[in-house]
Amino acid sequence: MDRRRFIKDALLWSAGMALAIPRFTILPEALAAEKPQPLLSLAEGEDYHALVSRVLGSLGGMQRFVRTGDRVVVKPNIGWDRRPELGATTHPLIVKALVEQALAAGASRVLVFDRTCNEQRRCYMNSGIEKAVQEINDRRAIVEHIDTRKFIPVDIARGKSLTKWEIYKDALDCECYINVPIAKNHGLARLTLGLKNTMGVLGGNRGYLHRNLGQNLADLATVVRPKLTVIDATRILLRNGPQGGDREDVKKIDTLIASADPVAADAYATTLFALSPDAIDSTTAAYRLGLGEMDLAKIKVMRA
Repeated sequence: MDRRRFIKDALLWSAGMALAIPRFTILPEALAAEKPQPLLSLAEGEDYHALVSRVLGSLGGMQRFVRTGDRVVVKPNIGWDRRPELGATTHPLIVKALVEQALAAGASRVLVFDRTCNEQRRCYMNSGIEKAVQEINDRRAIVEHIDTRKFIPVDIARGKSLTKWEIYKDALDCECYINVPIAKNHGLARLTLGLKNTMGVLGGNRGYLHRNLGQNLADLATVVRPKLTVIDATRILLRNGPQGGDREDVKKIDTLIASADPVAADAYATTLFALSPDAIDSTTAAYRLGLGEMDLAKIKVMRA
């Protein structure tokens, strides 16, 4: 990447975020106003390619989110050097099907990436995700190994705990960002779902964010805004997350959750672990910032 262009882009992003997302106070009458009921699609089945089609179909199909010529990011969890059956990473067949759907909807490019915790090449290989995307055999589908030069400083104007962080440029300037976490246990956050999956597009010392993690994740969600969240619950990690490593900790339930509302998606996914949405700090903090709905009674659940 040309250094001069990179610096210019970084400055533009920092300034642009500050201008595009002004500080504001939510007035009581605004909080009281009736909001449209968020839609959430739920599907179960062992044919994962068909499962993706079904869960998206209830929301209007991928064409509702991807338009012809769009640059798309499909952001799975590839953070750990683990095989798919260990439940620590997004299932490769789910990722493959979403990339195919985005291409069919007219995407000009679909990027798949994650900033991993373990060694990147082993994570990409052993998760099965790199191979699955390459099997599509379409030059528009790209598995990208993180380029550290693409992390740019971004002002988080609405942040209550976090006011600036380095974020991966491609996650910000694509036309459609699709968040594809795996639902699993997490030693610090209790669960890691959609909001937590944002950690994979962040630079810097991510360990710092675990102080006041719930609010930090909500603050980041004000600038990293997925058009679609698809939570992979085909097999869920019940214990010893986020890394796992023991098949006895994994429960296969062959389920997908999809919504344009990231808070609603996380809220519903929490129930798969016999927890209520308010048990997860990031869900509560994001709801308080007005980023989505966490009251299950106000979410329209459609079984596909």
